[in-house]
Amino acid sequence: MIAIDLELPTASFVLRVELELRERVTAILGPSGAGKTSLIEAIAGLRPLARGRIAVDETVFLDRARGIRLAPESRRVGLVPQDGALFPHLSVRKNITFAGEDDERFERLVRTLDILPLIDRMPATLSGGERQRVAIARALMMRPRILLLDEPLAGVDLELRDRIIESIRRIRADFDVPMIYATHHPLEALALADEAVVIERGEVRMHGPTADVLRRLKIRG
Repeated sequence: MIAIDLELPTASFVLRVELELRERVTAILGPSGAGKTSLIEAIAGLRPLARGRIAVDETVFLDRARGIRLAPESRRVGLVPQDGALFPHLSVRKNITFAGEDDERFERLVRTLDILPLIDRMPATLSGGERQRVAIARALMMRPRILLLDEPLAGVDLELRDRIIESIRRIRADFDVPMIYATHHPLEALALADEAVVIERGEVRMHGPTADVLRRLKIRG
């Protein structure tokens, strides 16, 4: 379970989120500027002004009342930002193994994400979709407690989106790691997530099974 009771001041509003997430994949839906990235970064430990409590299962990342604030590197969070953020001077192989040396896990990730032909290439030679699959492999190489994907299909050609979605589905099936997937595309949420959360201007507006949330959004719209 992922427990979040968070308050975070931003330039436009105060992000306030109180959630208990129990499903394997949760979609965070909302327009640009709604607070999705701020929430992702707070869970990862990249927002020092975050207040409240964040826990994944028995591991407490943040508990202001008890004086607990784990450093980002101690949280064991796999973060995939919009641009993948690969190290430009390292090959695909070295980008992935930067997070840890484990031949068996490396081979499993390369096979699951279908990136074997890419492992000796440099990031500058990859397409947007290829970079994102490599970034997901690197994030999973560290055996994270949670995988955070911040709009991983933003800027990816429509033709490649289905391939990345299929890769994430395989990750969901083959690796025992909870995921939070931020997006402003309802169809991505429907394809990947068991539950969905709608955020608008830093406030949670809806939370429930993905199909139910999308049905309510359509009715409201």
